[in-house]
Parts: sequence; C-alpha cells; structure tokens
Amino acid sequence: MLNLFFIVTLSYLVGSIPTSIIVSKVVRGIDIRDYGSGNAGGTNVMRVLGWKHGLFVMILDALKGVLAVIVIARIFRGNMPFNNATPFDDFTLVQIIAGIAAVIGHIWTVFAGFKGGKGIATALGMLLMIATVDMLIAVGAFIIVVSISKYVSLGSIVAAVVVPLALVIRENVFNVNIPGYHTILPFIIATSLLVIFTHRRNVVRLINGSESKISFSKKNKSTLG
Repeated sequence: MLNLFFIVTLSYLVGSIPTSIIVSKVVRGIDIRDYGSGNAGGTNVMRVLGWKHGLFVMILDALKGVLAVIVIARIFRGNMPFNNATPFDDFTLVQIIAGIAAVIGHIWTVFAGFKGGKGIATALGMLLMIATVDMLIAVGAFIIVVSISKYVSLGSIVAAVVVPLALVIRENVFNVNIPGYHTILPFIIATSLLVIFTHRRNVVRLINGSESKISFSKKNKSTLG
C-alpha cells in the first residue's frame, strides 16, 4: 500500500511542476498568470510569448505524463493492495493510476495555489503510452482543427472527444481487438470529460466569440506591453 501511495504522490508532484510559470519567468521575467487568459498552460504561453515557447512548454507538460507512466510506475513492487478486477496486469493498472495522478497534479498544482493548466498536454503524454493509435488519431484531429480555426482550446476539446470515438470505431467497426477495451474505454471517457471540464470557460468564450486565437508570430507585443 505504501509503495502505491508513494507512486501516486510522486506522480502528482511531477505533474504539479509549473512548467509554464518557470519558462515565462526565465524567458521574459513575468508570471504567465498575469497575462493573456491568466491560465498556467502552454496555450497561454503560446499566445503571450510566441509559438516556440508555447510548444516547448507543451512538450515539457506531455513529458510529465510520460515520466509518470514509464518511469515512476516502475517503482511498483509486490502485489496490489486491492483486488485487480480489470483485464490489465497489475503493472499496467499502476501505470494508469500514475498517469491520472500526474494529470491531476498539472490541473491542481500544489506549487501554484492549486491553479494549474488544463491538463491536455500531460494527458496526451500519459495516453500516448496507453492508447497510442487512438491518441495519434486525436493529435491529427487537433492539428487540423487548430490549423483551420486558430483556436487551441477548440482543438483540445475535439481531440478529447476523438480519443474515445477512435477506440469505439476501431473496436466495433473495424473489428480491431484492443486489449482491455471494456476497461480502458471508461477510463478514456473519464479522462476526456475531465479535460473538457477544465475547458468549460473556453467553451463559453467560443460560443460568444471572445475566445483568443493563436498567432505564430514570435510574441504578442500588445499583451506584454
């Protein structure tokens, strides 16, 4: 039990690392939460400091999910402290738990007053390790939507919807035998709903037309000035 608790705690702490705040302070000497949308995430960094810094933050955030799943989870030793009723082996289940803890840490970071980012990049890193094909499909959808609309939030929401849809279609339409499908699908749906929930204000802004679009310029001078 202590072993699993340590994994969850460490994964949460890794997920809690406020990469956007650190990068914005190092690059421009500002707190990203005081600019743009006020969100401590890669999208806001992209709006305020430019797409290169925003992409860098998103990659770092994704790596937090990857680190939890493929590194921290390997600390697990022994048997599960509860009955594992899933079709996954104990280690795979621990990986899922560690990944969820990292996403929660990113959204509610202990290092920044429990106000972090929206969890998309960290969830992406986690799910790429667990549902690789479906996540690659979702990434493709994200790129297409953002390229056309210039709304990162819309692309994130669409990607969150596409992941479970891809699972369902591959399993039931194309008859792909996805291991643990009936367990991983509810998990994916729950993760997608959490991501959509963190974008609830973006949904309102998208509806009323006040959501900010991204620019691929070096920086948003009006925002900083």
